[in-house]
Amino acid sequence: MPFTTPFADRLNKVETSAIRELFKLLGKPGIISFAGGFPDSALFDVDGIREAVNAALTEEAGAALQYGATEGYQPLREQLAAFMASKGNTGVGASDLIVTTGSQQALDLLGKTLVSPGDKVIVEGPTFLATIQCFRLYGADLVTAPVDGNGVQTDALERLIVEHKPKFIYLIPTFGNPSGAMLSLERRQRVLELAVQHEVLVVEDDPYGDLYFGDAPPPSLLALSAQVPGSRDHLVHCGSLSKVLSPGLRVGWMVAPAELLAKATMCKQFSDAHTSTFAQATAAQYLKAGRMPGTLAKVRAVYAERAAAMGDALRSGLGDAITFVQPQGGLFVWARLTGAGGKVADGGELAKRAIDQGVAFVPGAPFYASHPDHATLRLSFATVGVDRIREGVDRLAKAL
Repeated sequence: MPFTTPFADRLNKVETSAIRELFKLLGKPGIISFAGGFPDSALFDVDGIREAVNAALTEEAGAALQYGATEGYQPLREQLAAFMASKGNTGVGASDLIVTTGSQQALDLLGKTLVSPGDKVIVEGPTFLATIQCFRLYGADLVTAPVDGNGVQTDALERLIVEHKPKFIYLIPTFGNPSGAMLSLERRQRVLELAVQHEVLVVEDDPYGDLYFGDAPPPSLLALSAQVPGSRDHLVHCGSLSKVLSPGLRVGWMVAPAELLAKATMCKQFSDAHTSTFAQATAAQYLKAGRMPGTLAKVRAVYAERAAAMGDALRSGLGDAITFVQPQGGLFVWARLTGAGGKVADGGELAKRAIDQGVAFVPGAPFYASHPDHATLRLSFATVGVDRIREGVDRLAKAL
């Protein structure tokens, strides 16, 4: 019997993830995948996590296995505040953040608490695909701000703020997904100035900021807010342990003005009561044990080597048929096909040919809320060793 109950009208505004659909094609034996946005599971600190689990069950079994506060497990909130302070985010206490089930839940809570149907929300073009889907689910009218190798173009952003008067602006300033771009220090300061000048909320999503290669990136918007009077009142910061520790723990957090945190906590209570206390206790013990710096040093070195290998392979194998900015951190190379020499200039078409050659990536068009650039593509180097990266790019060149 067909399902006859009508679905909610809001579902008309969203589509199935293009990435999820692509994964259905990845069952071909021997395929090399640059498609996923996952960290490499071989780099997880399993021993450290095991010790953290044992410590949680030894020292605080009752609390770790019981219901908990919606705002989050207090020892973890304290550890997260200390973790952020170690990166220059001063003045953030445990009470200034709530723990979320991954940073994606923070985005969902922002949609629930802030977005009414028809509200304008400015996002980067391109931006995180799940953000587009999430905000549209709540009825947002998304406006795209252009991005280059130095992040969002602040002059264009200001024009869009004046024209559209958005409810808020969503940015991934540091090694964005999919762009890989790093917002310059000058532009970061300008974003905060615009927030104050136009009294508009800025949401900083920062799941990749710790995955830098070489020099550390500029301070987060949250850290810089101390230098721009009044900007902290117009800023939300979302963080996550998924890319640096384990996605399976589903531990993220959100720093926001007190009134917004209170509303977000209320909405979180309606949806999941609280993030897994067992996962939170495990994360708290891991941070308390001081293993994170060593873990970050390890994964940075591996990802840096893989990013360099992919960049070298793309330059030598595809030549002037592709352009990209060499990533300084994160998990992705964001590239654009030029069509030089009569080569394929459409990312979607190349993706189909690439599957036939035994390599997969994600076309760039779905990452745009409007005016998609069909020549773009996202390549992830995170889960593929150097030799396989070279082989995968060779296959990509054959598909081109």
